[in-house]
Amino acid sequence: MTFSQAVSAYWKNYAVFSGRARRGAYWYAVLFTAMVSNVISVILPVNYSNTAMNGMSGYLSFAGAVNNLWSIATLLPSLAVGVRRLHDTGRSGRYLLWALLPIVGWILLIVALAKDSEPGANKYGEPVKVDPKTSGSNPTGGTQDY
Repeated sequence: MTFSQAVSAYWKNYAVFSGRARRGAYWYAVLFTAMVSNVISVILPVNYSNTAMNGMSGYLSFAGAVNNLWSIATLLPSLAVGVRRLHDTGRSGRYLLWALLPIVGWILLIVALAKDSEPGANKYGEPVKVDPKTSGSNPTGGTQDY
């Protein structure tokens, strides 16, 4: 799976929590969202303007606002591809809740997300391996990634 195919599948399956996603699809999606977030932080100026609203003072940044909008826009597809990735390893999507447990939970989750796919069909569907004969087309009908 190429980077562009992974990004395309990431947006195409915006809120699809069923099916399975290959390891490359997940990690390319993580790389894509991190790269865009970093580009937003680097390119947009960090001009803080003091805002006083209703007697409360605070600081507002255009770059921060755009980065927050990006985070909100990618929250649902990031959760969806994470759930599909866990399905590919034979785990429930609830395994993502381990991220709420500092350090130990993060390690357990990263290990689970980095594991290879289950070789055969599991309760979440058929394995999602690319067939060289159909290179570029998704034989699973769009509910699973490459």
